[in-house]
Amino acid sequence: MENQEYLLNDEEMRRFIIDGYIKIQTDFPTNFHKTIFQQVEDMFENQGNLGNNLLPLIPEIQQIFSHPAVHGALTSTLGENYVMHSHRYCHFNPPGSTGQNFHKDSYEGDEQIRRHRCRWMMGFYYPQDTTEDMGPTAILPATQYYETHESAHAQPELALCGEAGTVTLVHYDLWHRAMPNQSNKKRHMLKFLFTRLDEPKAPSWNSTDPTWQPPDVEASSKGPKVMWQSLWNWYYGKQDGATEDTGSAENDLPALIAALGDKDEVIRLNAAYELGKIGTPAVPALIETWRKASKDPEDESSQHATFALSGIGGWSSPQLSWLQTHATYALSAIGGPAVPALVEALVSDNESIRANAAYALGDIGDAAQDAVPALTQALRDESTWVRRHATEALGLIGQPAQNTVSALIDLLCDEHYWIRDNAARALARLGPAAEAAIPVLMDTLNDENRYVRFHATFALKQIGTPEATNALFDHLLTSRWCPLTTSHSAF
Repeated sequence: MENQEYLLNDEEMRRFIIDGYIKIQTDFPTNFHKTIFQQVEDMFENQGNLGNNLLPLIPEIQQIFSHPAVHGALTSTLGENYVMHSHRYCHFNPPGSTGQNFHKDSYEGDEQIRRHRCRWMMGFYYPQDTTEDMGPTAILPATQYYETHESAHAQPELALCGEAGTVTLVHYDLWHRAMPNQSNKKRHMLKFLFTRLDEPKAPSWNSTDPTWQPPDVEASSKGPKVMWQSLWNWYYGKQDGATEDTGSAENDLPALIAALGDKDEVIRLNAAYELGKIGTPAVPALIETWRKASKDPEDESSQHATFALSGIGGWSSPQLSWLQTHATYALSAIGGPAVPALVEALVSDNESIRANAAYALGDIGDAAQDAVPALTQALRDESTWVRRHATEALGLIGQPAQNTVSALIDLLCDEHYWIRDNAARALARLGPAAEAAIPVLMDTLNDENRYVRFHATFALKQIGTPEATNALFDHLLTSRWCPLTTSHSAF
């Protein structure tokens, strides 16, 4: 059990669900951060920005992210078995810079797949005192769930200033930017990534109250409240779906479905999670929404249809896209009761329906175990997006069928690096059950993509057999990068 003193409490966890960030001040002595700052300066002077080799070059940085308060916050939000990703970077903001526009980061080694349930985090560390005029990182709190600039920019900007040793952990999809540096000082920010390995089965923070109580903050008065409660339940290891008498709510189905295409993103999100609360009765209508919004050629009189979505043919392209996306969120929130219909959707003639079904099954996680055989079959789909989502889903569900590992092994040779990366990550999540993948994972240690290599390495670690461990040691001994070796000190 983690040291309870450093885990988040219920109030802090609720604030993270809404705001999307946690700010921490480490208690290392000032000279500790000065040493790191000087080593960063030396790196730029002598070698340039070494990016992913930042940690081997300056191993003291590991102490920052191993600090009990930082580790406790990462454990609270990502679970006990979170992983430090191999991507890291020093963001240098020189004096006189004009800053950046607000944006969401792309995913290293993967395509941009946004999820509300937090499985990726970023850690921002300042090795020097950073004031607002030095161009710190700025965030738009509570925007990690928003896809549109309009929704994001409705939130006030927050400059992440702080003394040396300040660490801010943020939901990976939070909107952020580098502010203009109006000072005469250099600003360094070291960015590290972290990923969740296990789906939550119980709270991983210091929880004493299982009920969702919105914290007393301004954002909680106007945001997607229904979604926040659903996410709290997910972090708590609860299975969503119908949680109350839904008899009267079923009468709202047509209005809620139409609200999935509303121009207001908060309305769309709340509608999706209201449908999630309705549960089983909402599933046929949501599947039908996929068909209509994606212009599926299947007969509209299908047995799944429960109503006609009037006027959909005249909706704009963005509205049709919102309908598909938010219907997927709703099916994910429903959870286990949606699995049979999602399995059936995996063999639709429409590519987007198959891809959305695989995405939703992965987001459901453990409760989608019955879908594993169908997802294994989907690994051979002609669509790259179906293969990608099915691959990730099998890792998130974590219960392989008889042929799952062999099918994932085949995808380690897929032409798309982001499918290979997901295949290696899925095998890592399967752990010892993926033992048959060891020979191909050993070959994958030399993949042309650096992040596929990392996840192949991590998969061998998770498999953990003597053969896998020996392969890792052999790889380390031949590929180790020596941070002490430079052109001035070759041996």
